[in-house]
Amino acid sequence: MKIHLTSVFVDDQAKALRFYTEILGFEKKHDVPVGEKDRWLTVVSPDEPGGTELLLEPVGHPVVTTYRDTLVKDGIPLAQFAVDDVKAEYERLRGLGVLFTQEPMEMGPVTTAVFDDTCGNLIQIATQP
Repeated sequence: MKIHLTSVFVDDQAKALRFYTEILGFEKKHDVPVGEKDRWLTVVSPDEPGGTELLLEPVGHPVVTTYRDTLVKDGIPLAQFAVDDVKAEYERLRGLGVLFTQEPMEMGPVTTAVFDDTCGNLIQIATQP
């Protein structure tokens, strides 16, 4: 068994697609209309185009807003992405205007940082030991 798809709830799919592709560097994989305004919209790592897809899922269920708002209020990231060098990625993303809620922090063998994805979520980046 392996993870094929996971999702983040976003309040604006077009804005999320721009952020996740133009700023974070993911590539769009699927963009299929669903209903009148929503899309089945996924992105993947350019290093693994056949790998795990991230669904930029529209906020549709009322509990999602409460869930996301509570995580953000408590400073809890919704997802974590692996990077080779957290400090370098932190500097690159800051240079692109990304707002970080946690600067790079060493936690034993792992370094992490947390940023706002502009779509209602906190995302953590981390090096893997």
